[in-house]
Amino acid sequence: MKLISDFAHRFNVSLSIDEDLVMEKRNRYFLLNAGLKRLVSRDFFYAGIYLGKVKNRIFFPSFTLLDMIAEKEKANKTIINRKAEWLFVCGRDLLKQGIIRITGSRVKGAHTLVLNEHGECLGFGKIMADFDRASEHAAIVKNISDIGDFLRRER
Repeated sequence: MKLISDFAHRFNVSLSIDEDLVMEKRNRYFLLNAGLKRLVSRDFFYAGIYLGKVKNRIFFPSFTLLDMIAEKEKANKTIINRKAEWLFVCGRDLLKQGIIRITGSRVKGAHTLVLNEHGECLGFGKIMADFDRASEHAAIVKNISDIGDFLRRER
């Protein structure tokens, strides 16, 4: 559970998840409700809401967990335009010209959720440069994970 709360803190957010309802199976974490937890045995494949996995001591969040973090008002967020949305989902970093606004921390090295104009979370990245001082074509946010990753792995 500490892995999940530490991950959320990267975005300036505290998640209140009942630890008793989180189950771990083969380094994968699932959030169950009380009724489902009573029905699930220790030998399950998938149950409830998938939160993410740990691989080589690194936590890889699910997009459902990213959505939960994005719902928090104080979360670090970068809102991007339609063209930047497509490029980000294709694995590209975000240039200044595609960013509509940044809320929360703008400090270099801070983690930020990437949202489209409709508020849908597309993934997350790390701020690499000062938005206010960068040129229009400078990379501002490094893409760490995006919703297009699954399709790119299918090659």
